[in-house]
Amino acid sequence: MQHSVEKVVLKNGASGLLIDVPGASVMSFQFHFRAGNRYVRSNDVYEAAHIMEHMAFGANEHFKNEHDYEHEFTKNGAYHNAYTSDIAMVYEAICADFEWNRIFDLQRMAICTPKFRPTELTSEKGNVKSELTGYLNNHNRVLWPRVQQALGEDILTYSQRLKVIPHVTLKDIKEHHARTHTLKNMRFVIAGKIGERRKDIVRQLEDWQLEAGERFNVPTDEYKKSRPVLIRRKEASNLTFGWSMMIPRELSDTEGDAMACLDHILTGTMSSRIFGAARKKGLAYGMFSDTSIGFNNSSWDFGGQVNLDTSDELFAIMVRELRRVLDDKITDEELAAAKSYAVGRYQMGAQTVAQISNYYTHRFFADDVVKDYDKVPEMIQGVSRQCMIDTAREFFAANTWVLAGVTSGEREQLALLSDKLEQLF
Repeated sequence: MQHSVEKVVLKNGASGLLIDVPGASVMSFQFHFRAGNRYVRSNDVYEAAHIMEHMAFGANEHFKNEHDYEHEFTKNGAYHNAYTSDIAMVYEAICADFEWNRIFDLQRMAICTPKFRPTELTSEKGNVKSELTGYLNNHNRVLWPRVQQALGEDILTYSQRLKVIPHVTLKDIKEHHARTHTLKNMRFVIAGKIGERRKDIVRQLEDWQLEAGERFNVPTDEYKKSRPVLIRRKEASNLTFGWSMMIPRELSDTEGDAMACLDHILTGTMSSRIFGAARKKGLAYGMFSDTSIGFNNSSWDFGGQVNLDTSDELFAIMVRELRRVLDDKITDEELAAAKSYAVGRYQMGAQTVAQISNYYTHRFFADDVVKDYDKVPEMIQGVSRQCMIDTAREFFAANTWVLAGVTSGEREQLALLSDKLEQLF
């Protein structure tokens, strides 16, 4: 879908993107605050951010409870949600074009005028407890926070988070909202048929009743190499594993595109070097690799599930293929195929207003950068094999990594798999 992007900085200190999609039949709204778990007052009330997010759609200046607010919001089919991560708290909504103004104002009420009733705190503590308890049954959910902790990030696991829920008070909820939900700490992306509505949208945003505040810095951690991390679960009949490598800097866009192509070559399809070979031998039903660019750091992650009796063979394939990468044994044909795949996914990625909005939000919410959508194919075609190899080598040269696994197996078996990976460093 054709669209144009305008970055606006409001007089009140907030900033965001207005994405005009001519002829769109829907409007998409996303509002971001650096208000996630890392910004709570202390780890003793670590769940304050998460519980506050759950309470945001409760009583406000016009509605006495969540039921009334939800009924009004969704009566014409509109959707809304919110989520909390380590760094971010994001409110999102999508609605039919004809009711954009009504939905826009309902989002304002939730963000700017929540009442935070004691009864809501009690019920949402219960809902959050139920949510986190459910995650304990998901081995991937259990796995990756332990990987983060092992590498040095100051976060809590789901088991630890459950223990602090009782400590969160209404005072903590109100304090977190007042400190983090400020105009300078807010970013927004609004997409749809902007056109002549631009002035009205800007005017309404200028009137949002939030304190000026400040844009928070992102917390930094000191990363370290870790011994293998075993999460023993007697019901886990196989091995759910995560292998994460870190470097203490942000990759450039060029390096990120190069690593995305390399991840495709290694695990992207059933003809890929690692996943394809594993599927062909019946070793693993699914696995992935992914490169993430964070704040002051970047990670290269591998994960999946494998039966214990075939795990050694799968890891042998991983070591073999990664050694070939480090030895610069990537063909021009492989690189060309990865680029072609990336361009195809790019062209398929702007079929809806929500897809267009999501293309911009990740980077803009992170560091205020507005990516140039039209230049993506050119950037993909500009990926070089040398950049791919050099970036991969840097991850191994840093030697900051951990292998973690959820399994009923023995610690010695995970240690042997870690030793196999150690050969690459």
